[in-house]
This record gives sequence, structure tokens and C-alpha cells, in this order.
Amino acid sequence: MTAVQDMVVPSFDDEIETDRKLAIICSKGSLDMAYPGLILGNAALGEGVELHLFFTFWGFDMITKGRMEHLVFSPVGNPATHIPAALAPLPGLAKMATSQMQKAMEELEIPPVPEFLDLIKASGGHLWACRLSADMNHLKKEDLYDGVDDIINASDFIEMTAGAQLLFI
Repeated sequence: MTAVQDMVVPSFDDEIETDRKLAIICSKGSLDMAYPGLILGNAALGEGVELHLFFTFWGFDMITKGRMEHLVFSPVGNPATHIPAALAPLPGLAKMATSQMQKAMEELEIPPVPEFLDLIKASGGHLWACRLSADMNHLKKEDLYDGVDDIINASDFIEMTAGAQLLFI
């Protein structure tokens, strides 16, 4: 059998309902690491896929009031910036890199993180906060983005997303 014969061809028939689930674990809270989960989650919702985002560790910054609007893109240790490692920690460089990324996102009409979360919630996505991360940071549900469904433990998340495709970002 050839590779062409083994290919799976997706069906784009609108009549077909899906029971697919996507679970994305958002573990990083920098500006550049916030968007991959949001963009993939939004795309999944557009395809009729059930979406569950689980925010843990530094990813908690994406859903914490007072932090979610101030995420930073740091060039330190980030080879994608193409900035020499010795220059990356210079004062003001993170602010400049953040400003440039925000401008590029705005030009592409990609909403800021809080608005993106609003869009995901309005499209039926589920947002879950990690119990351990909440406890470590001494945060309660009222400290989080209003659209967070609940604060749950990792076992609960694993149970509710059984059979889902899983992405760890």
C-alpha cells in the first residue's frame, strides 16, 4: 500500500456532527506563549470541537485580573527574537519587544488576551483554573477572569477531558 492510499482525508461536510474534544494546558504566561493556546482553541471551536483550556503555573497570569492585561514578551532566552543573548537582558528591551508584538497582533486584528478569552467563552469554550496554582498564588475565583468556569484539580480536568486531544503549551 502506498502512502497516498493510507492518507486520511478530512470531510468538510457541514452535516456531520463531531464529538471531538480538545484540551489545552496553558502553562506559560508570557505574551508570546498566551496566544498559541488561544488561537488553537478558537480554531477548534470554529470547527465544532469541544474546547477545555486549563490554566496552570505561569499560565495563570493569562486569567488573573490585574495581570492578564499586562503580559510581557521577553527576549531573554527566546531564540525567536534573533537578539544576541548578551543583549536580551538590557533594560527596556522586554518593553520594546512587547510593544512590537502587540502592534503586530493589532495590525492582524488579533484581540488582546482578555478580549480573546471573551470570544472563546462566547463560542462555548470552557476555562478551568488549576487548584494547585490557585492555592500556591493565594488566589480565589473572584481574583480571576470572570469567565473562568471553576477552579479544579488536575484529576478533575483529566476526567472531564477523557478521550480529548491534549496539547501542553
